[in-house]
Amino acid sequence: MYRSEGTYIKAEMKIAPIIFENPSLLLLMERFGIEDAVQDKTVATICSEESIECALFLSIINLYNGFIPEQSEKLNKGCIETIIRFLKNSHNYYLEEKIPDIQNLIRSLFVANDIIEIRLIEKFFTEYSNEVKDHLSYEDNIAFPYFYSLLGIPGQRPSELNGFSAQEYKDHHTDIESKLTELKTLLIKYIPLKNSPAIKRKLLTSLFELEYDLTIHSRIEELVLIPLIKKLENIIE
Repeated sequence: MYRSEGTYIKAEMKIAPIIFENPSLLLLMERFGIEDAVQDKTVATICSEESIECALFLSIINLYNGFIPEQSEKLNKGCIETIIRFLKNSHNYYLEEKIPDIQNLIRSLFVANDIIEIRLIEKFFTEYSNEVKDHLSYEDNIAFPYFYSLLGIPGQRPSELNGFSAQEYKDHHTDIESKLTELKTLLIKYIPLKNSPAIKRKLLTSLFELEYDLTIHSRIEELVLIPLIKKLENIIE
């Protein structure tokens, strides 16, 4: 897992040094759909070229660097679609890349250490990944369609969502990332593993990375998206 040294990012800063400082921002760039080489461009230039609201980009990128968003009050409802697209790209990363990678590492660990404890680890992570999948499905199929409906996008709101609100979404929100601490503790403190230090290291690193990224994911929803949705609900009412 990568962490920054605490730089607060501003629009006039060049983006390349920021990525060198915190490589986890490569995921952020990918989720915003930024694929071109950044050269010596500033954050403001990148946002302008990619048609991304700079205040939104700064809010999210600074979350990755450990800062509570200071730009949120500048955001408008036009940012909601961009946030949802960003979150959906995060979902794809968890489901198609990170979770399968961790499952493969656990299987490799069992091959190297044929002990019952690894089977328990596999069972624990399978149950956890199912919980994550349920959480992401709830967002994709209930919360996000409701948010789209507030924007007036036709055909996005299932009939069963009558009475749904941002507050209900917030109340339903769970800290799915926190349960990974128990799994990491088991691997570090209690389970004897021999002949597989590289696999153990890669597995723990992946678990730390997933936990970190899920934490950012939750903070984007709680600190950026939900306040915007509540503001929009108030306008519509």
